Amino acid sequence: MVNKATLLEAIAGKNRGLLATDTEKTAILAAVAQLEDRNPTPRPLEAQELLEGNWRLLYTTSSDLLNLGRFPLWQLGQIYQCVRTADAKIYNIAEVSSLPYLEGIISVGARFEPVSQRRVNVNFDRSVVGLKRLIDYKSPTNFIQQIETGKKFKALDFNIESREQRGWLEITYLDENLRIGRGNKDSVFVLSKP
Repeated sequence: MVNKATLLEAIAGKNRGLLATDTEKTAILAAVAQLEDRNPTPRPLEAQELLEGNWRLLYTTSSDLLNLGRFPLWQLGQIYQCVRTADAKIYNIAEVSSLPYLEGIISVGARFEPVSQRRVNVNFDRSVVGLKRLIDYKSPTNFIQQIETGKKFKALDFNIESREQRGWLEITYLDENLRIGRGNKDSVFVLSKP
């Protein structure tokens, strides 16, 4: 029987999925499915105290995210998904680094709308891409506070208007420090919260 420790051990050292072999991916997805079957929070959108906060990505099958780690000359750092339930917002933040003083972030903000007890529709509405030092990035929380005050950054900072920038996310497992979700592009996300 798979438990959280088994899944965490299976994804350790896989660089969020970039380094997983096909055999390892199959085993990880089987472990994810078994853990989802034992979800302790069947109505995760009602458990706002568990859902709220800054989640760090441990593993994904999302090619959009994994491709960020395949650019030459830069290193993909931490990836966060920050959930703000009171405002129905999600912020995806990827930290990247290259040469010294060229550390940056790629961020996309979205509004979400519950459509069931486990699923939300997501509408992306703003993107910020820039150097950490120019936008005064210290942490996801600090960055989000700046966004929520309406700050415009010295970066590529633009609103997203396209109807194609929509999706959905279903939360299939949620406890105090682990969240598993599935997205509209057949993607799986495993995230942890400190």
